[in-house]
Amino acid sequence: MRARPFLAAAALAPALLLLAGCGGDAGTSGASAATCPGGRIRFGVEPYEDPAKLKPAYETLAAALQRKLDCPVELKIVDDYSAEVLAMRNGQLELAEFGPLGYVFASRLAGAQAVASFADAKGALTSYTAGIWVPTGSPITSVKDLAGRSLALSSAGSASGDALPRYALKTQGVAESSVKIDYAGGHPEALLALVNGKVDAAEINSQQLATARAAGTFDPAKYRQIWKSEPVPNDPITVSGRLDPAFREAVAKALVELEPADVAKVGAFLDVDPPGPLVRVTEQTYKPLFDLATTLGLTEKDV
Repeated sequence: MRARPFLAAAALAPALLLLAGCGGDAGTSGASAATCPGGRIRFGVEPYEDPAKLKPAYETLAAALQRKLDCPVELKIVDDYSAEVLAMRNGQLELAEFGPLGYVFASRLAGAQAVASFADAKGALTSYTAGIWVPTGSPITSVKDLAGRSLALSSAGSASGDALPRYALKTQGVAESSVKIDYAGGHPEALLALVNGKVDAAEINSQQLATARAAGTFDPAKYRQIWKSEPVPNDPITVSGRLDPAFREAVAKALVELEPADVAKVGAFLDVDPPGPLVRVTEQTYKPLFDLATTLGLTEKDV
């Protein structure tokens, strides 16, 4: 079955990068300003793609934010959704980008407040879709045919890689117990499980599909999509609710004032092409994900 234990805060991976220089040291006036609580800003990102690939993309975004706020930004690539939520709850992160479903629980458990997300060149908030794919020659033609078959999902707590495919099973009357669900460990791993013939079907969201096609690791002509979700708003960047509202507003303002080039590398992983600036979002933007969690009866133990 699916639920993995809710991880301890110690599961946080070590910081991969410390961006220093623009904000000065902790003894400067910037360190005591509303834009630099404690002399640094710790920014968490869950590794929805290979961390080695994510690091330079988020380095660019974090460096730009550092310049805007005149405060060192410490980038932390965490182990998974659970570790990220707990890190913010335990005061170890000031900022964090969550997947949409991870944000639902981060808001409940850690007071995470969504402030910005990714827009297209016209300034419209972008979205993505979850999908279930099979080989072209597979006898599986619908979600109902997954009974008795194996299905690779990315990881517990992912909206497109866990909750939405499971919601598809529920709405199509397919008992989860009748499907051999394999949590592959991430979106790239779920795709590879299908490509390598280890499962009958796999979740592949539109973001991972675009990345894999660009890298030449997935040929859509050899596979067929049997299910596609409604659009999901892209990942929110959040601020810890325990911090001064003045800091939250300063971060939100700085994020939406970043140049498209500052966020383009991250946007490429989120299928934002061509990229625009970040745009403001609120909890209401992600209401469909709150509703989904309620419908499936999800708790923090499912993340």
